[in-house]
Amino acid sequence: MMSNFFHAMINGQLPISPGLGVAVMMNNYLHDMATGLMVGSGFALHAILRIQASTNTPQATLFFLKTNRHMVKLFKFALWWVLLGGVPRTIFYTSFEWANAADKLQIPALAVKHIMMFTAVVWGGFAWRRMQQQVALLRKSLTPEQLKELGS
Repeated sequence: MMSNFFHAMINGQLPISPGLGVAVMMNNYLHDMATGLMVGSGFALHAILRIQASTNTPQATLFFLKTNRHMVKLFKFALWWVLLGGVPRTIFYTSFEWANAADKLQIPALAVKHIMMFTAVVWGGFAWRRMQQQVALLRKSLTPEQLKELGS
């Protein structure tokens, strides 16, 4: 039974009802949006970090650290959506995305899209990690009063 499922999945022969088709399409759309959210939040936080570095005031540092705390939650949510949303996307890939792209002779475009998105997620993960190292340094530079104001 299970081997039939995997065989059908690999060969793009999974039956997709209209309701399941909508669910898969929405998952794929939200999966792409989560990737964009990761990239966008990273660029926004990087811009705020550059402003903080150029002004280098305690207020700018506190603003950046408070913003970072919220952006990290957003980033983690998006990352989990990318990871978990990738499971159904992978299961239905050949019967849903690949078949649609092949019918329209868009396989190269689909390949480029996935390479770009994969690169964005991996690069974004490394960039976020580097940025969080900067966050740790900034936190260490705060006085006890500033840490209290930060809510730590």
